[in-house]
Amino acid sequence: LSYGALASRSNQLARYLIDRGVGPDAVVAILLDRSFEMIVAMLGVLKAGGAYLPLDPEYPAQRLSFMIGDSGAVFVISDGDLYAGLDTQDAVLPPQIDVYDADLLQQLESLPDGVIAASERLAPLQPDHLAYLIYTSGSTGTPKGVGNNHDGITNRLSWMQDALKLTEEDRILQKTAIGFDVSVWEWVLPLIEGSRLIIAAPGGHKDPVYLSRIIDEQSITVINFIPSMLSVFVDHLEKGSCSSLRQIVAAGEGLSGTLQEETFNALPHTTLFNWYGPTEAAIYCLAWQCRPEDKDQTPPIGSPIWNTQLYILDPTLNLVPDGIAGELYIVGAGLARGYHGRPGLTSERFIACPFGADGSRMYRTGDLARRRHDGEIEYLGRIDDQV
Repeated sequence: LSYGALASRSNQLARYLIDRGVGPDAVVAILLDRSFEMIVAMLGVLKAGGAYLPLDPEYPAQRLSFMIGDSGAVFVISDGDLYAGLDTQDAVLPPQIDVYDADLLQQLESLPDGVIAASERLAPLQPDHLAYLIYTSGSTGTPKGVGNNHDGITNRLSWMQDALKLTEEDRILQKTAIGFDVSVWEWVLPLIEGSRLIIAAPGGHKDPVYLSRIIDEQSITVINFIPSMLSVFVDHLEKGSCSSLRQIVAAGEGLSGTLQEETFNALPHTTLFNWYGPTEAAIYCLAWQCRPEDKDQTPPIGSPIWNTQLYILDPTLNLVPDGIAGELYIVGAGLARGYHGRPGLTSERFIACPFGADGSRMYRTGDLARRRHDGEIEYLGRIDDQV
């Protein structure tokens, strides 16, 4: 799919959505297998000014239906089979937009495919409007929607480009399940920079043999792994394979020193990053570039990214000294609005920041951390029983 075709198709979908009342802060659910249609749908919602709710088709039908109903989504972009499989017993589902419906495709093709002008949107789009709504399960198991705005994700992507320095020659593999926030940068950043976006087959992110094959076939240069899958991937690597990889981002779990050393041994030509951040802070807020000379030493999660401050506090919200464990708090541009439709939980987790300007907030992560004497931050685990 060319950039020109992607632009045309997403512009037509955006106009279709605008004509049906989608504007700033309107949520549109997307329930599709990983495909061109999924990318077109997400981009079309953003161009209309709305916020997209990514839904993983592998989730149980009851969970999907709950998230759609709880989000207040005005439409579900899906296909007939996936939409029909939803559980309608406990939720009133919004209308479906079937991406494979012949009549819909004919309607879309009749719409202008040029750039969406600001005047076409139902209202001006502002930096604090929602860009996407992603549900996390939390310690209770009840899904909660995290609303992230344009300002936060723009700050994050601008920093990421400064770190990764993608070019038109890069090839990025989109393999993270759509329901996780890491998927956001995997598809947005390559399109911003003009790189080639390679879409992994549905379910391919679970298969290390498939991943190594597509990396070689498509000359993938940048990829993201959670450490547990990186470990499986490295274990299955054949000598000399995946030589095109130049950068690996490890995030989502603690990266062990052993895995760090194994990765450098298997892929000595590759730069390995250890990045940290919750969904509530627009993907990443701390970053570290791993060093081969550290061998099996557990790498830190690093230093704050742009426009972000980190505090390690005791239970009374006082700063702890360097080297002492405390709870990690995040302040800055990446903070989410809060939890969709749950003001009580929002006020519990997003609290007033005693160190910043009046009205500034900080997010209590529930993660234990400590600051090393060189200023880098180490991740130490959870303060509760949340997985």
